[in-house]
Amino acid sequence: MVAGFRAPGRRGRRWTVWVWVLVGALLAGAGAAGLMVWQNTYALREEKVSLRHHGKLLRGVLALPASGDGPFGVVVFVHGDGPVDATHETFYRPLWESFAREGYASLSFDKPGVGGSEGDWFDQSMADRAEETLAAVAWARARPDLDGRRVGLWGASQAGWVLPKVAARDRGLRFVVAVSPAVNWLRQGRYNLLAELRREGATAERRDAALRRRETTLALLTRKASYAEYRAAVGDVGDVTAARWSFITRNHTADATADLRAMRGTPVLLVLAGRDVNVDVAETEAVYRRLLPAASLRVVHHPDATHALVEHDVERSGWRLTLTAVFAPRQLYADGVLAAQAGFVRRLNGGDGAVRGRGGGAGMRDAPRGP
Repeated sequence: MVAGFRAPGRRGRRWTVWVWVLVGALLAGAGAAGLMVWQNTYALREEKVSLRHHGKLLRGVLALPASGDGPFGVVVFVHGDGPVDATHETFYRPLWESFAREGYASLSFDKPGVGGSEGDWFDQSMADRAEETLAAVAWARARPDLDGRRVGLWGASQAGWVLPKVAARDRGLRFVVAVSPAVNWLRQGRYNLLAELRREGATAERRDAALRRRETTLALLTRKASYAEYRAAVGDVGDVTAARWSFITRNHTADATADLRAMRGTPVLLVLAGRDVNVDVAETEAVYRRLLPAASLRVVHHPDATHALVEHDVERSGWRLTLTAVFAPRQLYADGVLAAQAGFVRRLNGGDGAVRGRGGGAGMRDAPRGP
């Protein structure tokens, strides 16, 4: 035996095994942490920005391409329903990165009352939201590093009642990307109700009861009933707070038809999901095709995507959704989603602004939330 060296006994071997198990666990943890950081790092330069609209401060994020001085085109984001912050809890960043690779910045603000923005989004009508978006567009055009001739809109879900209003008012917009938009608030609400009941396997009796309750709600909305009257009439109001009831009362007559006619000629990418239980995508497509010129409209279908443009099987699995969001956030979007929207912008950059045909492909996370 060499002096100073002793062969390990059973205790020494056991200790050695556990050391390597611990080392392996630490390395795996470090690797997972490294993977998470890498996957959540985007080729963007993000800048915190703000604007004042109607006396209230709105805070947001301007996401610029990773390099270059500009001037860059800019995509102004219009949120769907709910208390959405500027990044939509980071969900927007893969989209921002895709647009950045095509030379476009992305501009997004916290909704009023969310994050650092003042006010209360429950107090807004769709017309109010359109005015706010026009203010964001004007802000973008005033920036020397942004190209005011290449300003487009991106909006999802409830934004379907905002985007056409803005595009009808601002004929200088370069394009609109409309993701899962509804056309009529009341028809959307009925479709969503019935789709949810079908998914839950509801009985005919439960379906009929839900439709009767809906008719009661509509009658209350028509006569602008108070929240107290609504509660007395329907009993269990679920998650409909007084603020939500006020919001629905203000917006339940929303319909995008007239504004769609008024924005004719603006290039539009209509993004539709095959597993959408919130919006009747067949109706939406039919209305858009009827009202907008074929030369300015491109429709892309993502058959296995939900309303949020997430792969259906991923969204329905809590653990898969969580792991994907943490370790592969770009994969939250169903196959083809990011490429289709980046490709739309690329064609506009390289052509005359006309987009033709119908695309295919696959894959926000919020519903318009009618009554």
